[in-house]
Amino acid sequence: MTATVTVVVGNPKPRSRTLDVARRVAEVAATAGMDEYATLDVDLATVAVELFDWQSAPVRALVDRVTESQLAVIASPTYKASYTGLLKAFLDWFARDQLAAVTVVPVMVGAAAEHALAVEVHLRPVLVELGASMPTRGLYVLESQLGDLDAVLDPWLVSARPQLVRALRRAP
Repeated sequence: MTATVTVVVGNPKPRSRTLDVARRVAEVAATAGMDEYATLDVDLATVAVELFDWQSAPVRALVDRVTESQLAVIASPTYKASYTGLLKAFLDWFARDQLAAVTVVPVMVGAAAEHALAVEVHLRPVLVELGASMPTRGLYVLESQLGDLDAVLDPWLVSARPQLVRALRRAP
């Protein structure tokens, strides 16, 4: 059976660098604990106008995709020391504990190291409220590190691999 990995990106710019980072994080995280997987992208910029239409079938389908995933990488650029309103609007579609069966890796990309805790202080709490299983610390990537992303991901994966393997083996 092929597992599903979903990449959710709250950058207002479609096909952003944040999407590139999230895809790479998903690949690295998935290979730590999955033999076969398919990756689905949820680039929220493409559905931004529908996020406040609570009857939107396309947004509901994206919520279902995330809920049915074994692994989700939820990523945002850092705006005003936090994640974007675009991502918050999407996360508002989820009920409390709706992500209880999903292993989540929170990721933020930013220009300043001073905001590195934003992924843990701002993004993690809302994901906890939604029931997400986050067996690893979140990942903050500086824009200056984008040219050598593996230099950031390799040490992260060394520490995260055991927790990811355990979490993904428990996934349905």
